[in-house]
Amino acid sequence: MPRPFSSLPGPGSGLPDALPVDAVLPDLVRALAACGAAVLVAPPGAGKTTRVPLALLGADEPGAAGIAGRIVVLEPRRIAARAAARRLAQTLGEPVGETVGLRVRGETRVSARTRIEVVTEGVLTRLLLADPEARGVGCVVFDEFHERSLDADLGLALALHARALLRPPAADGSGLRVVVMSATLDGARVARLLGPGTPVVESTGRAFPVAVRWGRAPASRSARDVAEAVAGAVRDALRADDGSVLAFLPGVAEIRAAAERLGTGLPPGVALAPLFGDLSAAAQDAAIAPAPAGQRKVVLATSIAETSLTIEGVRVVVDSGLARRPRHDAGSGMSRLETVRVSRAEADQRAGRAGRTSPGVAVRLWSPAEDAALAPFARPEIVDADLAGLALALAAWGAAPEELQWLDPPPAPAFAAARALLASLDALDAAGRLTPHGEAMAGLPMHPRLAHLALRGGRTALCADLVALLSERDPVRPDGPVPVDADLRLRVEALRGRQPHVAGGRVDAGALRAVRAEADRWRRAWSVRDETPDLDDVGRLVALAYPDRVAQRTGETAAGARYRMRDGRTALLDRAQPLADAPFLALAALDDRPAGARVFLAAPLTAEDIEAAFAGQIVTDDTVAWDGAAVRARRTVRLGAVVLREAPLRDPDPEAVAAAFLDGLRAAGAGALPWSTESSRLRERLAFLHAHDAAAWPDVSDATLLADLTAFLGAALAGMSRLADVARLDLVAALRGHAGWARAAEIDRLAPGHVVVPSGSTVPLDYSDPAAPVLAVRLQEVFGLRETPRVLGGRVPVVMHLLSPAGRPAQVTRDLASFWASGYFDVRKDLRGRYPKHAWPDDPLTAPPTARVRPRRA
Repeated sequence: MPRPFSSLPGPGSGLPDALPVDAVLPDLVRALAACGAAVLVAPPGAGKTTRVPLALLGADEPGAAGIAGRIVVLEPRRIAARAAARRLAQTLGEPVGETVGLRVRGETRVSARTRIEVVTEGVLTRLLLADPEARGVGCVVFDEFHERSLDADLGLALALHARALLRPPAADGSGLRVVVMSATLDGARVARLLGPGTPVVESTGRAFPVAVRWGRAPASRSARDVAEAVAGAVRDALRADDGSVLAFLPGVAEIRAAAERLGTGLPPGVALAPLFGDLSAAAQDAAIAPAPAGQRKVVLATSIAETSLTIEGVRVVVDSGLARRPRHDAGSGMSRLETVRVSRAEADQRAGRAGRTSPGVAVRLWSPAEDAALAPFARPEIVDADLAGLALALAAWGAAPEELQWLDPPPAPAFAAARALLASLDALDAAGRLTPHGEAMAGLPMHPRLAHLALRGGRTALCADLVALLSERDPVRPDGPVPVDADLRLRVEALRGRQPHVAGGRVDAGALRAVRAEADRWRRAWSVRDETPDLDDVGRLVALAYPDRVAQRTGETAAGARYRMRDGRTALLDRAQPLADAPFLALAALDDRPAGARVFLAAPLTAEDIEAAFAGQIVTDDTVAWDGAAVRARRTVRLGAVVLREAPLRDPDPEAVAAAFLDGLRAAGAGALPWSTESSRLRERLAFLHAHDAAAWPDVSDATLLADLTAFLGAALAGMSRLADVARLDLVAALRGHAGWARAAEIDRLAPGHVVVPSGSTVPLDYSDPAAPVLAVRLQEVFGLRETPRVLGGRVPVVMHLLSPAGRPAQVTRDLASFWASGYFDVRKDLRGRYPKHAWPDDPLTAPPTARVRPRRA
């Protein structure tokens, strides 16, 4: 039986005799006993991580909280979980694995005596999915909940649902109790989520002041500039201040660059230690261990060191003010890491690392004005993350998002995209229910894509290698201006102990060890032997994980080889890449650029690989379509937009060919038809008749003719399939047939194509303006013509363009009689001066008309 909290050791245990949170622990225990849930808000250094679980451990005494079962403590990161378990066990004078146990990826230390289990957040989700009642668990403690990780939000939602439906609070302690703890959190909001009457217990922090100094900001957010600024600030701090230094950088690239700049310039007795998630447990423990007596330490860390860790001896924090955040685009299905400004809460958490054990200094590499503009809190991960794992967990739980309680619910578009992905991975059936395959996927602690790869790939050694490579950081680091070789097979070779040449990069030994450890863990879990991998299978297996990213080479641009993915999106691979000539690729890592995603990791595929992996999804299409010049009939075998095979289609359906030809002809427009002078004039005459009597005469406009080409051209289209075929069309016959063959004489009567003038010339009429047909004729040819000619049965006078001997308009009139009476004499005066050899009689009505230059002598 473990000792009650009041009797736990202080001196010699590695913990101070008293911590600020100790003062409120009785309130927390009473609140938990009364309500079954509580919120604890305690600043950095208050001791909540190492004191609260022990206080709850003693709460099974008479009159206390009555917790029956294990206490599960959730930590957001593996390094924090290991450190917390170690500190809790040291307090009890025991090793980890006795009263205090640990469950993180790759490491489990629990026993029958374990009462407190420190776990990473995903462990709780899997525990609840395996046993929704959480039998044997009395209390779940969510530590550092302000980080708002996706797993923490999901774990809390499931725990509250289980508590409400299956394990409500009970006097005998059988209910599931929940404690949410944080240093920077809206406690009242969380309390409302936990239920009516949930108390908020607040603790003071440690009273060690942290002075804030402002340093020079990086010139940009590039790794080089951030590393340069941080390295400079660290050197200044080592000269100006005592104690060790903890520097926060956004990512591993910046840590490595800063380490290179500091490696040769540190004073004697100062050690340099990186700290990030991909390091081995031993390397992480070494980074947070106290510096040897008489020495100092510079720890270069990502945000992993913001919370739940005490690095002994740190008196100075250098904060770049930047963090790396994943951003998922539900529309493209792709994620990217984005370097962003930290929030106010994160900056305070980082500064608090300097005041854990003594007064300290926080050097912030930004200005006071920028500080005032910081957002209060970081965006919850659930707002921006890939929700595929959450959607699979909810499907396994049997609930929709709206049935659970959330501080921030999953965004509907991202959740819908996640379910669509699960359906493509055969995890959900047509009704959206979990399939047996999906149930097996939910039982594997990995992303659904990788779970599908592992299960459908047969859980082989190569599957283990690929799961590790695709879940851990790429072990190949850039090494120069040339893009790093994207071929995933090279990583498999490196993992197997070979030394492949990777253009533009180098294999990082530490990162490779982390990947190999993960691969070995899965080999042991699946009981597979270490076999020599068939590298030709890599592309097929990657395609299982990323069915939406099967891609086909479609050409080349200045930006690189262009690939079309299954859903039609475009990806680009640098032309210098050895894979850039592969006809098919399975894309494992790429960004979300809208103009073409850039490929970072891929493996080659064959058409046969694709057909074997997606046999039930391959579609054979017979298409008859217009290609701009002719009808093409083809048989296409495809996976979405990826074309596997294509060949001409023999004996296509004649009706389909005719329909495609008509579509093409419509697209080409009426101008593509072989209009002659005769057919164009006939069309204008019909347009004139339609304008004056739409009920009796057909509309022959472009839009109307194209809308019903069959009615216009009829049987003349039979057998045509190319644009060149229309050259043999007789459009005069087509127009007369369209108007009705029986009405040919009526067309000529109402809209004659020409007029015989007094000179004997046959002059065509111009109907291009249906409102005003034009007769353009030399003035001398109509001497003796008293009235304006008329069309449409005499109802419409033509517009006469009376021309000079040179064919230029001398007068335009609709009233010839009036012209002869008055206007002619002015025109005569002008024309006689310009054309003296021509006859310009005094009386045009009695003068002989002529088409010659001068009239013949009598």
